[in-house]
Amino acid sequence: MLTEVQRRARTAVTATFITNGLVVGAFVARIPDIKAALEISNSTLSLCLLASALGVFAALPVAGKICAKYGSSPIAFYGSLAMVLAWTLQSFAFFSVWAFAITAFLAGYTLATQDVAMNSHAVTLEHQSSLRLMSVFHGMFSLGGLSGGIIGGVCSQIGLSYSLQTLIICAGITIVAFAVQNLWLPGSVDIHEIEPGTKMHRPAIIWLFGIFGLCSTIGEGAVGDWGGVLTRETYGASPFVSAIPYVVFSATMIIGRFSGDFLATKFGAAKVLASGGLIASIGMTTGLIMDSTAGTIFGWFWMGTGLSVAIPLLFSAAGSIASTRFSDQMAPAQAVAMVSGISYFGFIVGPPFIGFISDATTLRTGRNPGVANCGARGHGSTDARTRMPDRPHDGRSAQPRSRSAAWLC
Repeated sequence: MLTEVQRRARTAVTATFITNGLVVGAFVARIPDIKAALEISNSTLSLCLLASALGVFAALPVAGKICAKYGSSPIAFYGSLAMVLAWTLQSFAFFSVWAFAITAFLAGYTLATQDVAMNSHAVTLEHQSSLRLMSVFHGMFSLGGLSGGIIGGVCSQIGLSYSLQTLIICAGITIVAFAVQNLWLPGSVDIHEIEPGTKMHRPAIIWLFGIFGLCSTIGEGAVGDWGGVLTRETYGASPFVSAIPYVVFSATMIIGRFSGDFLATKFGAAKVLASGGLIASIGMTTGLIMDSTAGTIFGWFWMGTGLSVAIPLLFSAAGSIASTRFSDQMAPAQAVAMVSGISYFGFIVGPPFIGFISDATTLRTGRNPGVANCGARGHGSTDARTRMPDRPHDGRSAQPRSRSAAWLC
């Protein structure tokens, strides 16, 4: 049972997770508009987005250290204000690609700083209350991301500039940051002092958590980026239908995270993680075997369900183990930052890796359209002799796929 102080802290952490996701979702929804405003190619856009990712990775170890030194609550507050400033600057940096890339780096840096602080505070709150809370917090992040995506889409549709959109969102985040400033647990509760000259130890178990998280984020990134391509280019789905797999994936991620703490408390985190991985792999495999738009939606549904709890449970476990078994060697905030750094790398390497496999498979299998389509999925065998063709070769049309897509519409 949470005390009044802990309930107030839960409110602050919840609000911060929502704002973190809101910024990301609103930005992602406006990427096409940003590309048009900068008048840049896809490759240049990729480099600008890479600058933001580099900012994230540069911030993670620093954020872990300053949270350990000053406590997570002041870093969460000032990190939120710094994030507002950086994202506002970014929204007005369309006069130069270099200016946008630099401000994108700063935006990623401040976003990651806030991320580490809020996750560290969540770990502390879990430890103090002896309750599992992390999965619900991450569900709030997902909810914020979904809301941000909707806001960004609406603003784009009505012609509101990205700069004005960001100003409005950042004004709201500033109000929220000051509103919850006094709700956090005191900064002193998670200050973690390590003897001067002590080299930070990185236990093997923390590396293992990071690798598990990496596997999860590779799956998340690949699903998010390739679901629409798979359904539209391979199965001929309409633009509306091709968006359904990701919407389904996002919805099941939110639902799974809101139920993750209950399941982990009832059955144990290890069993929930193992079951989630099994559900995701079997569901995705079954969906691909179905070889249709409906199969893709089926696979993405179970991927979202299975992967939803992985990151929050791994962050929680890393912080808990650091505070109990390795408290003389590593602060919980540093453990969270380390797992974050390894895990989030999957969002960068996952989608391009799948694309590379897809292109390589297509090149090896030549001009056989059935084999090429299988290659575009980025899964399965690359040997044309062992692959079932995507299209019948006996003169029959592929109407069942078209009817399936129309039925889904």
